[in-house]
Amino acid sequence: MTNTTPSNRSAALVLFSGGQDSSTCLAWALNRYERVETVGFDYGQRHAVEMQARLRLRDGLIAAFPHWALRLGEDHVLDLNGFGAVAQSALTADRAIEMSANGLPSTFVPGRNLVFLVYAAALADRRNIDVMVGGMGEADYSGYPDCRQSTLDAQIRALQLGIERPYSLEAPLMHLDKSGVWALSHELGGEALVDLIVRESHTCYRGDREHFHAWGYGCDDCPACDLRARGYEQWRSRS
Repeated sequence: MTNTTPSNRSAALVLFSGGQDSSTCLAWALNRYERVETVGFDYGQRHAVEMQARLRLRDGLIAAFPHWALRLGEDHVLDLNGFGAVAQSALTADRAIEMSANGLPSTFVPGRNLVFLVYAAALADRRNIDVMVGGMGEADYSGYPDCRQSTLDAQIRALQLGIERPYSLEAPLMHLDKSGVWALSHELGGEALVDLIVRESHTCYRGDREHFHAWGYGCDDCPACDLRARGYEQWRSRS
């Protein structure tokens, strides 16, 4: 049976974790779509600060960018704790951050982006939205195979067939390194957006919200902090 629901490409659903990348993607979507909703995933991540960062960032965007506030719609949080318990990694269990025997970082949550897209697509169908926006990228992707364009293209094709809806996935950071992500955030919202992302977004794998640096809060030691810090320094040196 063919889905007869009208296609809606004036709205977008942003996969929003509260990190630097998804925050930049949210601003990118607000700059392009008439209605933007956000979805977060509680998948048993070790640090609750990620879920808290999402709310602070949404509130900050509303306060600092009134023209975007008019476009920002509902926020949704989906419970995926069962998935996190199965796909254990250093992000969901007390494990060392290191390279695993299979050649992937211990921070890799197997299939996380694929699962996120399935749940997001189901939500998007209910919300009559065809465009999903995610912060996946190949340039600084930490070795995660589910961030690659080829993987995401295959998943979106499967969702198009399985739900019979003309989904598309916009991944504006796909070919940007972290310095490029900082540059894009500045292009979208100037210093106000950069400052909001620095102060309120969360990237650190160790959940550190105690130590503040020019590029934001973090342990300044884990791979996520290293990428974020180096990207910020490179961008500032060129700007």
